[in-house]
Amino acid sequence: MKATSNGAFQHENPLDYALPLLILQICLVVAFTRFLALICKPLKQPRVIAEVIGGILLGPSAIGRNEKFLDTIFPKRSLTVLETVANIGLLFFLFLVGLELDFRSIRRTGHKALAIAFAGITFPFVLGIGTSYALRATVSKNVDPTPFLVFMGVALSITAFPVLARILAELKLLTTDIGRIAMSAAAVNDVAAWILLALAIALSGSNTSPLVSLWVILCAAAFVLFAIFAIRPLLAIMAKRSHEGEPVQEIYICITLTLVLACSFVTDAIGIHALFGAFVVGIVVPKDGPFAGVLIEKIEDLVMSLFLPLYFVSSGLKTNVATISGALSWGMLVLVIFTACFGKIIGTFLVSLFCKVPVREALALGFLMNTKGLVELIVLNIGKDRKVLNDQAFAICVLMALFTTFITTPIVMAVYKPARRGSPYTHKAVQRNDPDTELRVLACFHSTRNIPSLINLIESSRGTRKRGKLCVYAMHLMELSERPSAITMVHTARNNGMPFWNKKHDNRDQMVIAFQAYGHLSSVNVRPMTAISAFDNIHEDICTSAHQKRAAIILLPFHKHQRFDGTMESLGNSFSVMNRLVLSHAPCSVGILVDRGLGGTSQVQASDVSYKVVVAFFGGRDDREALAYGMRMAEHPGISLSVVKFAVPPGKTLAFGAKLIGVTANKDRKVIQVADGTTNNEDKQEDDQLWSEFLSVCCKSAESIMYEERMVESKEDVVAVLKERNKSNLMLAGRMPQVAPLVHTSDCPELGPVGSYLASSDFSTSASVIVFQQYNPKTDVYPLVMEVSDYLNMPDTPPHSP
Repeated sequence: MKATSNGAFQHENPLDYALPLLILQICLVVAFTRFLALICKPLKQPRVIAEVIGGILLGPSAIGRNEKFLDTIFPKRSLTVLETVANIGLLFFLFLVGLELDFRSIRRTGHKALAIAFAGITFPFVLGIGTSYALRATVSKNVDPTPFLVFMGVALSITAFPVLARILAELKLLTTDIGRIAMSAAAVNDVAAWILLALAIALSGSNTSPLVSLWVILCAAAFVLFAIFAIRPLLAIMAKRSHEGEPVQEIYICITLTLVLACSFVTDAIGIHALFGAFVVGIVVPKDGPFAGVLIEKIEDLVMSLFLPLYFVSSGLKTNVATISGALSWGMLVLVIFTACFGKIIGTFLVSLFCKVPVREALALGFLMNTKGLVELIVLNIGKDRKVLNDQAFAICVLMALFTTFITTPIVMAVYKPARRGSPYTHKAVQRNDPDTELRVLACFHSTRNIPSLINLIESSRGTRKRGKLCVYAMHLMELSERPSAITMVHTARNNGMPFWNKKHDNRDQMVIAFQAYGHLSSVNVRPMTAISAFDNIHEDICTSAHQKRAAIILLPFHKHQRFDGTMESLGNSFSVMNRLVLSHAPCSVGILVDRGLGGTSQVQASDVSYKVVVAFFGGRDDREALAYGMRMAEHPGISLSVVKFAVPPGKTLAFGAKLIGVTANKDRKVIQVADGTTNNEDKQEDDQLWSEFLSVCCKSAESIMYEERMVESKEDVVAVLKERNKSNLMLAGRMPQVAPLVHTSDCPELGPVGSYLASSDFSTSASVIVFQQYNPKTDVYPLVMEVSDYLNMPDTPPHSP
């Protein structure tokens, strides 16, 4: 089969040639599996499920039953090329899996997780041996008993570590005890499964002499020692020379990837499959510093997006569900699924109970450890290639792997979904009766772009020492995706779901270092945190963390940033949706920061702070919050505060005849009052009370605080007054004052009628803006955290590192 054709105009069919046929196969497979992944997403299934199903459907079980389709798209002559490319992708995927496994964390695994891992391997392995006898008596009559026995044991006892990590992250269980135990046990299980698989391959050679198997095992052990004592030091030298913040030299990447292929060749020559060489190199790569991260970045997208789906299809082409026919075969399928589930779930459940894990958690742990995935398919494909598994046994085992993984998420959600509970707390807003109490802020950021302005804002908000301290939780928001690097982040952190503390002093995260450095230099207590979740539910992490840390206000970055020409550019709709969901579910006040470079692109020293801050006060709950925050900022000697109070002639309202309808982020979850142009008496009294407090403060600090009342008769007057202040450094405004919208159309309802105008390029290109929403207990109808008065809250501060 030639590689390339001369083209259709030369009367040559491109599908008769290897390269164009391979390109078509890759495009078809990627498009089909991604389509299935979209369908499976609402069911909260990992992408591996869609890829396995896609492979089976394209094979002889479904679409491939049409022989014309199979002969055109997947002809037998093309399968060697397809499997070769798929296996090269698989080599580098196993290299990534090795990079994910950190032996130091495995060594730190507690006795409880070790016992659960041991039970999770031993029980199903023993049952797998029993099942192998039943299969040999029925569907696999003429196979070598020893390798078949080991292969079945391994197939039933595997736990897919990467798939489990994604399921735990999806269910927000990674920070719970059950999540930590499952991750540790799965990592131990993964390593044990590879050792058992190497043993199974060594026993399954075509030469039946036991001496050959012994030689294979000894050579494999020698290779592992060579990798530890020869390859690891070489990789360590390259990792040491790769400094943080500098690009890793191209020659280092080239050497490492060549090593992966060379070691794969060696292990294939030994007789334990090329995959082991790649896996071992991944394990011995040093995990500290940027080197491992850069390796993952270089290869993960190409491998995960294009090559790996080919492996699922090459596996699916070997899977013919039609071979499972008759009551006996279906009975064997039920038996295999039952023994796989029974061994894993009951084994883990009993040992967990013995380790004093509560019953529901123990049951959930059993189902979680029953997760299968790509590693399971690799085991089965090697068994099929080595003639250990026939077509029927192979199809039975593939369906077993698919079924056990598919049931994991829904059953764990049914059995164990921990209710988020917390103890009630008082200060859920900046405005409070006792201003001398500590102000707790949860400041969120996506990237380094947000950090200088955020630190300068924190510095400006810290007040004076005689008043209550400022405590800031700086939360780095990171997206959890299907990439291996996302799991590496989770694994490095050892926590997810609810954010984790960065306990290490040698933390390499530059964003965290910036906040730690600021905390050391100032009197502000800054505690870095990280949340890793999918952006469609990361608001749960933000809101539950705010409650757990008793925050008075959550600061969120706006979903647009300013370009050099002054226009606002969106960072993506997912950030906007996240902000709206936080506004809906927040257990405290929320501020959205529209960053136009507050203080410039670097951190400003305390003595150099010199900002003009303007508060636009129309009245209402949210405007009171903005004024209270402004009053706190005015305590800083470098802050000049100017408050503009808008008033209207008698008989008129700030609605200026417009019918105002409050817009929330989630209409179903929030109770909204429709403004009819009249001012609520209670609101008016609270406005007057805060204004009188402000005037008394103003008298004492006449130099740094100024105010003026402006009479406005139309929204054009409001715009004109605001434009006079567009050269200030920071504008503070409420989210939902009862004011007519100042812009005709807006794509950011989360900012409200005034904020939408302040965030537009028409207003300013230099003034940053914070739009406040004050916490309102009346609208907190469906909180994410149920407050329980006798709930024992977790420590509010992180434990000190030793």
